[in-house]
Amino acid sequence: MKQAAHILLVDDDASLLKLLGMRLESRGFRVTTAESGRQALECLGQVRPDLVLSDLRMDEMDGMALFQEIQRRAPGLPVIILTAHGSIPDAVSATRQGVFSFLTKPVDRDELFEAIDEAMSQAPGAGDADSDWRANIITRSPQMERILEQARMVAASDVSVLVTGPSGSGKELLAKAIHSASSRAAKPFVAINCGALPEQLLESELFGHAKGAFTGAISQHQGLFQAADGGSLFLDEIGDMPLTLQVKLLRALQERQIRPLGSTVTVPIDVRIISATHRDLDRAMREGDFREDLYYRLNVVNLKLPALKERAEDVPLLAKYLVGQAAERHKPFVKGFSPEALNLLASSAWPGNVRQLVNVVEQCVALTSSPIIPEALVAQALTAEENALPSFNEARASFERSYLIKVLKITEGNVTQAARIAGRNRTDFYKLLARHELEPSAFKPGGEAPMGQAVNLST
Repeated sequence: MKQAAHILLVDDDASLLKLLGMRLESRGFRVTTAESGRQALECLGQVRPDLVLSDLRMDEMDGMALFQEIQRRAPGLPVIILTAHGSIPDAVSATRQGVFSFLTKPVDRDELFEAIDEAMSQAPGAGDADSDWRANIITRSPQMERILEQARMVAASDVSVLVTGPSGSGKELLAKAIHSASSRAAKPFVAINCGALPEQLLESELFGHAKGAFTGAISQHQGLFQAADGGSLFLDEIGDMPLTLQVKLLRALQERQIRPLGSTVTVPIDVRIISATHRDLDRAMREGDFREDLYYRLNVVNLKLPALKERAEDVPLLAKYLVGQAAERHKPFVKGFSPEALNLLASSAWPGNVRQLVNVVEQCVALTSSPIIPEALVAQALTAEENALPSFNEARASFERSYLIKVLKITEGNVTQAARIAGRNRTDFYKLLARHELEPSAFKPGGEAPMGQAVNLST
């Protein structure tokens, strides 16, 4: 797997060399520095950078002389020249000789990064091999391309990444891509859904347990932190993690060690944390459901994925890719969608995002008897998806909201009485009301209470 781009930085001003090196490293580049042209050539004999960024005016060997020697030793290696003494004739002369770009100091940050990105994209060998890390993400959306570029850059560092976006938008795929573009790519990528397991089981899965730690723990169990050693641990739906486990997770990240359940021995850990959620964590923090200190530990870099309806240009592209995958598994004679079917797919709202599109394509391939899937079959699959059962989390949320409405109606908006009926304290009950955007005053006599949803609790 290809690592982050490696830049050889050359300048005889040590302070500027350090400052520019830090700027490049903050963008995710690997940087080797040299304080003279001669030293740069020595570095070139030991490593092969992806690009050379050199000052023009230097003692002994200036930037153009260095460029000419680089051309002789490493033809095609892109070189960008920086100078405080820039002029149009110098720039024209340099670019005619093959220098990729000629920038004047003090160089604009965005202009510099744009020149580097362009040089890298046109360098020999750039292209397909460099996209292996993102091969499973099918897109031509400019919005998605910007997110992927950010993901590639952040992959070069080891900071924690929080991926946000609606359910089904591809958060785990992006997490895998970040892992694949990182220096940890050869090590495990381990994923767990923090909202899918009861608290004790989730704790055991993450941290492991000793024999006899709890009823049923008949042997020692290695947790996912240890299973992901050297690699990446993906914590999906981190917003659903219980508060008590959030405390233990924070301690593990701070101390870089864990203690399995029932054990007195700590174990060092070396993992890169990538987490994801569809929840609004800012709101969860305000409501006391998510720890602020853990949030800032996980959210060093935030990548927000758009809903599929916001990248509609990707729908036909994804549909063609998915139908090829499904046909290969089930019906090789299926070749694709009719133009009318593709238009219908592209104009749909996709509340379930990419996950819903996958389901629709799978249904179409399963039901078609012709090589080209017609519009009518797509319409049928879309209708079936709309009438499908909600997910467990959706059903639970719907029931919870309906229940709250019912008890508020019974108590005419009296929160103390409603909380007592629900068996919750007032603080927890207010949090539930805020989560479902319910205002107790609306249920007082004369108020306009909202209608219940999905579940009929009438007596």
